[in-house]
Amino acid sequence: MSLVTVIALRRWVHVGWKHSAATIAASMTAIATVTLSATISPAHAQEAIAQFQREFCVSDMQTAVDGVIQQPTFAGASWGVVMESLDTGENLYSHNENGYLIPASNVKLLTTAAALQTLRFNSDSDWAAFHNWINITNRDSNNGYADSLLRRLGGPEVVRAALTPLGVDPNSFRQVDGSGLSRYNMAKPQTFVSILRGMDASPGRYIFYRSLPVAGQSGTLRNRFLNTSVQGKVRAKTGTLRGVRALSGYLEHPRRGTLVFSIMVNQPGQSGTTMLRAIDQMVLSLMAVEDC
Repeated sequence: MSLVTVIALRRWVHVGWKHSAATIAASMTAIATVTLSATISPAHAQEAIAQFQREFCVSDMQTAVDGVIQQPTFAGASWGVVMESLDTGENLYSHNENGYLIPASNVKLLTTAAALQTLRFNSDSDWAAFHNWINITNRDSNNGYADSLLRRLGGPEVVRAALTPLGVDPNSFRQVDGSGLSRYNMAKPQTFVSILRGMDASPGRYIFYRSLPVAGQSGTLRNRFLNTSVQGKVRAKTGTLRGVRALSGYLEHPRRGTLVFSIMVNQPGQSGTTMLRAIDQMVLSLMAVEDC
């Protein structure tokens, strides 16, 4: 299917702002087929989705995102997704939010949040070095920095104790390293949403928030979401292992305020590009949510 066909489909569906759930599901499936194909560039596919989803109703979010997850290409996948309003707590979408999945480098959110809750320094130079360490760990997803930070903290049990006051269930994750390289790490999507919420109200909020990659601008997100509606408006931690992709962070919505989300997929043998494009499609849907 060509990009011209996609735009034609979008215009056909876009005749009325308020679509039925069935229409949206069918349309999302058609667009997802294009997004996951190699006939057009990822950037063009993403922009087609973003243009289609203007004034996307909250009530249709479940059907739309389910349409991505339930594609035949993901028949063997394990997904976990949570999308919420940071301000009101409204749940915009959830799927398997309490399922344990391999989170890859999203584990770095555990490590850095615990470090910001625990470590203290006496001199300005030590604080500056620490802030830089957090930035490199999250923004650039530096595995060595993350593992060193966990050793400095004293291990996973210290992380567990540090995150509990933030509202993170200590039984909602298993951490065996600081970086997320191990496949023995396990966590629920709700774990990361709880961290994002807790850190927003913590003294280390600014450092934590600023350390996350920015869509289309910095770190591991510098080449994602280029020329889309979320460029510069998402700060999120990526996660990448063979057969694993994850993205957890904040989205600044122009009308709904700050939204928090965690999206993880485990599917051995699946193309990383295919998983990334599906995740990105969900994030673009989140940006397009309206009350209608």
